[in-house]
Amino acid sequence: MRSLLFAVLCFAGSVFAQQYPSRPIHLIVPIPPGGAPDIAARLIGARLSDSLGQPVVIENRVGSNGNIATDYVARAEPDGYTLALIADSQVAINPHIYRKMTIDTLKDLTPVSTVAANQFVLAINPALPVKTFPEFIEYAKKANPPLAYASGGNGSQHHLTMEMLKRRAGIDMVHVPYKGGSPATMATVSGETAAMWAGSSNSGQIKAGKLRALAVSGETRSVQHPDLPTIGEFYPGFANSIWLGIFGPAGLPQPVVERLRVELKRALESAEMKQKFNSAGGLDPYVVQGSDFTDLIRRDYEKYGKVVREIGIKLD
Repeated sequence: MRSLLFAVLCFAGSVFAQQYPSRPIHLIVPIPPGGAPDIAARLIGARLSDSLGQPVVIENRVGSNGNIATDYVARAEPDGYTLALIADSQVAINPHIYRKMTIDTLKDLTPVSTVAANQFVLAINPALPVKTFPEFIEYAKKANPPLAYASGGNGSQHHLTMEMLKRRAGIDMVHVPYKGGSPATMATVSGETAAMWAGSSNSGQIKAGKLRALAVSGETRSVQHPDLPTIGEFYPGFANSIWLGIFGPAGLPQPVVERLRVELKRALESAEMKQKFNSAGGLDPYVVQGSDFTDLIRRDYEKYGKVVREIGIKLD
């Protein structure tokens, strides 16, 4: 009897996968149009629309540092028609900094696939009398009062990455949180703050000389900034980058997950998509799926949890 039931379920799943999708898919993004997740969603959505034969509709559901978007998707029908393209911070950082989370990001979401990665650039106001990363560290150690650094908000990856660097380098800096990356950039450009971890959207200010780039946060040197050293070249093992991934509600049928993974992998490994990602904001296609993706989430969950506990951040 059990074998018959199993066979029926497998057949039903196979039929469902063959029919999926039969209507538009809604891809939820946690930020306004124009940022890295939105850019990645629109690029990958257009490619999926072609390969799946159904429109992929991008919906920007903004608020609570991405919690509104993740909550919306977690509570959606697990049928593959409501997905989210969210950053690692929504899954691995928010649960540690918000006192009241409406969902468990490790249990209430189905990880489908990563789609892109992006590393940070340590950028300073060009008026600072330093030209290199080692000079910056020495200057910061001697600064009295301590240098101020900007971030896109308490608990943001920009914030936590700088706190990780402070501890590793033995420097003291004052955190000044802003409501988003744009005002944080303007603060550093104007000299209101001395430094920040910049994203790909800040390439224009760096090229124009409004910000001075000193190093990158990834494991390897950046394609966009090949002359900049990694922090790991000075502090071995130090690395921190953003990844973006597609998630569905818990209970997403495995045949649907597999169909999406196949199409995403095919799209992201194409030379065309790599070029479009690079041109649109310095993003790099990044494919991690299955148990490897689950392991990545748990490692980052533990890594960021440790930093948050050390700093003592809690938000309502």
